[in-house]
Amino acid sequence: MDLNNLQTVAIDAAIQAGKKLREGFGSAFEISNKEGVHNLVTEYDYIAEQTIISQIKHSFPNHFILSEEAGANDSTSDIRWIIDPLDGTVNFAHSIPIFCVSIGVEMAGEMVVGVIYNPMLEELFVAVRGKGATLNGRQIRVSTTTNLKDAILVTGFPYNVAQNIDGCIDDVVTILKLGLPLRRLGSAALDLAYLAAGRFDGYWESRLNPWDIAAGMLIVREAGGRITHYDNSDYKLSNGTVLATNSLIHDELSKALHPNL
Repeated sequence: MDLNNLQTVAIDAAIQAGKKLREGFGSAFEISNKEGVHNLVTEYDYIAEQTIISQIKHSFPNHFILSEEAGANDSTSDIRWIIDPLDGTVNFAHSIPIFCVSIGVEMAGEMVVGVIYNPMLEELFVAVRGKGATLNGRQIRVSTTTNLKDAILVTGFPYNVAQNIDGCIDDVVTILKLGLPLRRLGSAALDLAYLAAGRFDGYWESRLNPWDIAAGMLIVREAGGRITHYDNSDYKLSNGTVLATNSLIHDELSKALHPNL
């Protein structure tokens, strides 16, 4: 399979879905709750999702598709599309312009294409395995920050944050006690894209789903970053923990957050 073809379809699908989201932003639309507190879904999640799936099926009718709202189809293809049509739904639902479309393509268990599109700023992050990462066609690299004390970090929380899952509340307290600047955007995919672009130096979060991180993990790696689980094992798509950095502060951040792992 030609990776250029996969990349082209992924980019086109992300941009078209992003246009739908931009059109719907700030308008009146239906909102419903999924399991968990503030775990929202809007009609535009479904509109964007159908836009992406239709374009994929038009070009690759036999490929496997895993999407946040639609779930998985029954394909046996070794090429899997992993889609979050609207990452940052809570922001979108409250007219906060921080959200994106995330599309990752996995081939035989390896991520080969990643696309994250921020429609409000028209920022298109793209990575192809072995070819680096770009933002609107220009090469991007992670930051060169070498010490944790100089870092700016970003994180997110699971919907059951009140249960302190994986020590998520404790982790924030740890970083705040170090006096480090900490951000929380509300979109894991954008967190990773911004890390890849050198805007953040480190990121961590727990209980993410494959569609939250599939595209971002490749973009981070192709931009020179490192992404692992909390125990520093190589990151595998799951609903587990994720620690991503510019690679230079990875061990230091890991030790600060989870010294016993």
